[in-house]
Amino acid sequence: MATICVSIEIAASPKQVWDVVKNISDHVNWMKDAERIDFLTEKQSGVGTKFDCATKVGPFRLKDKMEITEWVDAKSMGVSHEGLVTGTGRFSLAETNCNETLFTWEETLHFPYWMGGPLRNPVGTRLLALIWKKNLKLLKEQVEGSL
Repeated sequence: MATICVSIEIAASPKQVWDVVKNISDHVNWMKDAERIDFLTEKQSGVGTKFDCATKVGPFRLKDKMEITEWVDAKSMGVSHEGLVTGTGRFSLAETNCNETLFTWEETLHFPYWMGGPLRNPVGTRLLALIWKKNLKLLKEQVEGSL
């Protein structure tokens, strides 16, 4: 198992950040590794929402089945995913002393052995942390640009 945690401060309130993040279908606009989201339930927000997420990281193309497991407006969104890479993830939003938002993305993942043998967890962790830091910069730009 590998744990990845990245965060960024966004010059907006948690509600303003949440207004962007809660729209799951738009995650492809700021998550550059996410290529497509197809909902498997009529419900497209809240606990119990299920969807397929097609991702591409380097030469690897994956499709994860995801389910929203936690949903607290303007505070947190949790997800479980199953596929070649399995695990759980969580976005959390915390208001800072400057009335901004500290947005944290944390995931615990299991990479299959064939994705790098004994180096799969440290290499996968480092690679995804770099990608997700860029994703959070895109989220920050999207939120702050909409104010």
